Amino acid sequence: MTYDILLALIAFAFVTSITPGPNNLMLMASGANFGFRRSIPHMLGIGLGFTLMVLLVGAGLVQVFDQYPVSYSVLKVVSVIYLLYLAWKIAHAAPAAGDLAAGTPMTFLQAAAFQWVNPKAWAMALTATTAYTPNQTLHAIALVALVFGAVNLPSVSTWTFLGQQMSRVLTNPRRLVAFNWTMAVLLVASLYPVLWPS
Repeated sequence: MTYDILLALIAFAFVTSITPGPNNLMLMASGANFGFRRSIPHMLGIGLGFTLMVLLVGAGLVQVFDQYPVSYSVLKVVSVIYLLYLAWKIAHAAPAAGDLAAGTPMTFLQAAAFQWVNPKAWAMALTATTAYTPNQTLHAIALVALVFGAVNLPSVSTWTFLGQQMSRVLTNPRRLVAFNWTMAVLLVASLYPVLWPS
């Protein structure tokens, strides 16, 4: 991989990791409801789970989808159902009377597993492994995964920190409920490109 391609990959990883999507919206809600420290397993699950996903997709998992095109439709249906379920959980995440100890954030394994039904994660992994590893060698795929691992975690942590800072404004239970419902609606809105691709 040339230096120019590496810089382009880093820029791609940063832009796709820092922009709004299901992971970042859920982390913002988690930061607001549970704080930064309690959301660390969620952040690590996203970072490491997505890195593993890039490795496996680049190593040939995408060929399974090419051989069985119906699997794309199945993945889309599962993704939509699970994202709707997560939106419902976010909408109802506000602890009673603002008690932060009452709720539970997403665990490491839940966040890592979520990458496999996250439409944005699939788009990122497929684009990264096809555009930045033209020779499809294991070394190139590992480098792409490593770059995403290094860039993704600080990027998603920004959203958790932002959510934690917003919790200072969300001290009123009604404001917290309104915030959670807004995050839930935005999460559902993130399905638009999946349901109605351009």
